Amino acid sequence: MRKILFLTAAAGFFISGIASAQTAAPQASPYDKAPWWMKESVITQTGYVFTEIPANRANFSATFLTVADTAEKAQALAIAQTKGLNQALDKLGKDKVRISTSFSMRALYEQYRDKNGNRIEDQRGDKIEKYQVSLNLSVEVRDTDLLERAYALVLAAAPTSSTPINFYLQPDNDTNTWLYTEATKDAHNRALQSATAAGGKLGGIKVIDPTGRACETDILARTPDGSYDNTQAQEVDYKQGIQARMASPPPPPAPMVMGQDYAPGSAEDIEAKALQNPFIQTPPLQRLEAKSCVVYGLS
Repeated sequence: MRKILFLTAAAGFFISGIASAQTAAPQASPYDKAPWWMKESVITQTGYVFTEIPANRANFSATFLTVADTAEKAQALAIAQTKGLNQALDKLGKDKVRISTSFSMRALYEQYRDKNGNRIEDQRGDKIEKYQVSLNLSVEVRDTDLLERAYALVLAAAPTSSTPINFYLQPDNDTNTWLYTEATKDAHNRALQSATAAGGKLGGIKVIDPTGRACETDILARTPDGSYDNTQAQEVDYKQGIQARMASPPPPPAPMVMGQDYAPGSAEDIEAKALQNPFIQTPPLQRLEAKSCVVYGLS
């Protein structure tokens, strides 16, 4: 009887051991499978390139405030105040100077003084005195040769407030392609010199990676959550100085006829005022960067 009990207990221990072995989760490897090109002697090299180009876009905005007894009247006044300005800006070319407007309105209530003498608005529906409309005019200049003219026109319209000019660069496809081509050339030069310095000989191309990740040390590890590869040229503000534009300046405006009277707020009136206040606004240089990774064999 004792032998039977012993064998039964041993069998139970063996079965439970098998069950626990089957249910135990395998240890996850912290690394992914190595790329195929890592099975032989290779050299990974990243090429870098940068260039500096004058900014080719600019934007700014202006705000016009009007007050009237009703919201409709206040909005109509705001539109009338900027009608001539919109016409003057349209003459510069709608494809070169883009305009967008937005409205906001708030009620102006009757005010009273509290016991401390502070003025307080009586914010009740039956205590509205007037309405204030804020018209925001946003201007995007896609031809920087027209920037000075566009900005002068907006200021000549006497806005309530305006924002400083913001410059930025929108590189074209040819520029991006040139950047990556030059980065790949730089990677080849670096790899060739490194192989020669190490006493080896540069072999054939295994991988060309414009994202640059193939040359990073985490290629064998799982990519962390939220990471990404930026395949676009990097735009970096260049704040060390401002240089004159290489493009030729725009032609001078036609001379104004002395003694000519224009309707206040009209496009012609705003243009005449803009000519009286010229200013120079030179686009700053913008820095573009790119990189490219090339994997070569070694012999």
